[in-house]
Amino acid sequence: MNIVFMGTPDFAKKSLEAIFKANHHIVGVVTNPDKPKGRGMKLLPSEVKEFAKENSLNIYQPKEVKENEEFIQEIKALNPDVICVVAYGKILPKEILDIPKYGCINVHASLLPKYRGAAPIQWAVLNGDKTTGVTTMFMDEGMDTGDIILKEEVEIGGDETTGELWERLAEIGGNLLVETLKQIEKQTAPRQKQGENFSVAPMLSKEMAQIDWKTKTAQEIKNLVRGLNPIMGAYTYINNKKIKIWKVAIATEELRIENMDFLNNGTVLIANPKDGLYIKTKEGILKVLEIQGENAKKMPISEFLRGNPIEELCVIG
Repeated sequence: MNIVFMGTPDFAKKSLEAIFKANHHIVGVVTNPDKPKGRGMKLLPSEVKEFAKENSLNIYQPKEVKENEEFIQEIKALNPDVICVVAYGKILPKEILDIPKYGCINVHASLLPKYRGAAPIQWAVLNGDKTTGVTTMFMDEGMDTGDIILKEEVEIGGDETTGELWERLAEIGGNLLVETLKQIEKQTAPRQKQGENFSVAPMLSKEMAQIDWKTKTAQEIKNLVRGLNPIMGAYTYINNKKIKIWKVAIATEELRIENMDFLNNGTVLIANPKDGLYIKTKEGILKVLEIQGENAKKMPISEFLRGNPIEELCVIG
């Protein structure tokens, strides 16, 4: 089969790599234009473009795909049997969806219909889900509403971060895409309607990253920290400085603090390099394990506290 692949980040690169290694005939790779990154704002290619270039694949980088007749004609000229779309970042118009013989298929990092939208991995962690997975589907004009082809479910580790889960699901997605293409080629690919019982995973906002010590439980705050690692990091204010918290645990130790039940949520219970940093929440006590001060690197809490003392019984946030 002639395959056009459309994708942009490292998650998509894993799928492109998988179908390339499976010796599929990739006639074109479509990815987003190079973007300025880093302090020098140098234009850098996407991970998908880098892989395509290394393996001498034809690369297309349109700024827009809607109402882009030149690009649509280029895709038609490639005569694809199927278009594979993985984290491309643009909604395809009907003119493109209708081009390939077997349709457009998408690799989506959730167990559809749960978590349609842009950030399914992040929201699975943020919500404290125990399981998630990857779905392949036939694309239609809706947002992740097409018929399901295959699914693979995985458990989410209790301490697993978005970044760690992202890497696992990327590998699974690549393998699932290879199997999906195999079944499409044999014309044995199943089709299952999603129904209307779905949830949405919208883009994350910077505002949600601030830790709410007053009303959130230790588990909810832990999920926030895990869910925003490594995307942006959850943050709080300590000594009037913005501090990012990258790794935490729910304290299981018995802390002998006088009148602890009467202390405000967000109160620092213990803060020293030997014992660590413990903070009271609405329900449970949070133990900070990895932290990052303003204009500093990430570091273990013991190292941070040696150079940045925090007063015990102060209220942070």
